[in-house]
Amino acid sequence: MNSALQFQISPYTSFMQETKVDLGNGIQLHVEIGGKETDPTILLIMGLGAQMLFWPDFFCKSLIDQGFRVIRFDNRDIGLSSKIRTNGPRLNAFKLMSRFALGLDNKGAPYNLYDMADDVALLIDRLGLEKTHILGASMGGMISQILAAKYPEKVEKIGLLFTSNNQPLLPPPFPKQLFSLIGKPESRDEQGIINHSLKVFKHIGSPGYVNHMETMQTAQKLYQRSYHPAGVLQQFLAILCTGSLLQLDKQIQKPTLVVHGSKDRLLLPSHGKAVAKAISDAKFELIEGMGHDMPPHFIPQLSGLFTHHFKS
Repeated sequence: MNSALQFQISPYTSFMQETKVDLGNGIQLHVEIGGKETDPTILLIMGLGAQMLFWPDFFCKSLIDQGFRVIRFDNRDIGLSSKIRTNGPRLNAFKLMSRFALGLDNKGAPYNLYDMADDVALLIDRLGLEKTHILGASMGGMISQILAAKYPEKVEKIGLLFTSNNQPLLPPPFPKQLFSLIGKPESRDEQGIINHSLKVFKHIGSPGYVNHMETMQTAQKLYQRSYHPAGVLQQFLAILCTGSLLQLDKQIQKPTLVVHGSKDRLLLPSHGKAVAKAISDAKFELIEGMGHDMPPHFIPQLSGLFTHHFKS
């Protein structure tokens, strides 16, 4: 591990330490690390508009307890990592979405998922990791696919959670789910954002497992930590301007486990199946009743599946 980095105890989780990592490309990522330095590393890559705290503490602790060192971080444009200021043209997301669904190329976003995968590759170098297991959720799973195809020497094994390769003609998200995620809250104050988060989780979360109280507390914590809606839109544009990862998937030679929830209505299970089919020898696991989130109920099953995959 790079000894030049200054660590302090995370204000959110006693078993994680936090630091800022300068990637040398004008971007700093905010990182948390937990577990023994001698244990194999799992690098967690989060999804669209999601701060690293969306990796539940219970999940991180569970991986650490099973003998892994765990690293989570805020992607560029979110949380406590660098924000990307842009004066580029205003893009029409709806036009981009329809082209994206048909597999047509889009251009003009301030950055795309290839740039975000380069951030992760630089992070792996800056942290002095030889090779690491990667586990990406949703958009983080897309970044993981690019990372594994472009930088195979940095990646040991791959875990993918409720993600897609965005190949043409996959079923689109249900409108209610998509628009709750990218829609505008009724107000920009703390209460408005908490209400908005509750609505999002009601729509994309696992039916019957969304804890109202816990969701409110999480939303408040995330709002107080960082609120940057421009970053969410820019990450969404990054996905739309990256397009299909199908050809990249065919280059991936690493052992891959793809996990998806049967009740995911943002990215339907057929998205995860498409990824598993495209990557040579990838395994696919469907979790009954799970949506596009990680409620405590499913964490023992999730951490068990991924640790078994990374150890096997």
